[in-house]
Amino acid sequence: MKNRLSIKIMLLCSLLLMALAIIGVGTAQAQDSTTAPKPAPKKKSFVKNTFEGNYLIDNQTVMVPIKGTFEFGIQHRFGVVNNSFTDLFGLFAGATMRLGFSYTIIKDLQVGFGATNDKMQTDWSLKYALLKQTKNGSMPVSVTYFGNAVMDTRKRDGSIPIVQTSDRFSFFNQIIIARKVTEDFSVQVSPSLSHFNNVPAYTDANGKIQPQMKNDHFAVSVSGRYKISPKTALIINYDQPLTQHPMNNPLPNISFGLEMKSSGHDFQVFAGNYGNILPQNNNLLNQNDYRKGQFLIGFNITRLWNF
Repeated sequence: MKNRLSIKIMLLCSLLLMALAIIGVGTAQAQDSTTAPKPAPKKKSFVKNTFEGNYLIDNQTVMVPIKGTFEFGIQHRFGVVNNSFTDLFGLFAGATMRLGFSYTIIKDLQVGFGATNDKMQTDWSLKYALLKQTKNGSMPVSVTYFGNAVMDTRKRDGSIPIVQTSDRFSFFNQIIIARKVTEDFSVQVSPSLSHFNNVPAYTDANGKIQPQMKNDHFAVSVSGRYKISPKTALIINYDQPLTQHPMNNPLPNISFGLEMKSSGHDFQVFAGNYGNILPQNNNLLNQNDYRKGQFLIGFNITRLWNF
């Protein structure tokens, strides 16, 4: 009897221990299930609309439209205002115009093509967003590369200094660094390098042909925008040449104007002393002096479509 009682007691104890173990496991699982999961890492949130469009007067902005965006642009520069009413402050003088097309083929990469009546030049361009300013400040600026290749397509004759096909080409490279300081104010600085395969030349006293300028030219521009209403902004730009040349050093440019934005259009009207449109031509060849009042009126119009 004692042995049977002992066995029963042992069985009861075993069952009790098993029950306690099951309860303990269930409690532990319940505690694990109520533990708060680790938060997923936050995705980077980027600053939007540092500038309204691709252009800011005579320079590209840091902006690259979203993938699938097709852009058509018209850039126009009238003559200098110095002749007063003779040509209605340059409005009826000879003008420079460019028609341009661009498309964002993949995220952050835009390619473009354009044609201008100045020397019948055609241009091919590429623009790529390298870095983007973040809202939390982990990346304080946006950085974009812009470059182009330009070809002079005029028919070769004795008045045009083109001997070889390579003489027709020039190139432009620029790094654009921008920051949206507040919701209303944005600024950017853009160092650039222009290269011309062929530059103006002269014949010296010994009968030798000498270049008037170097083939490579460094410059820097500073641009800003301040919004005065949700769709209107004041814009300003300054371009400073850095390279010194044997002759005809280019002059700096200062320009200022007004920008108006709609859902699909961006319109800028401004005054400045750059008379060309393509950036390498402006940087190397500008001889308009703002200190002498040699300003001209210009405008940019762009239209966007998304596909």
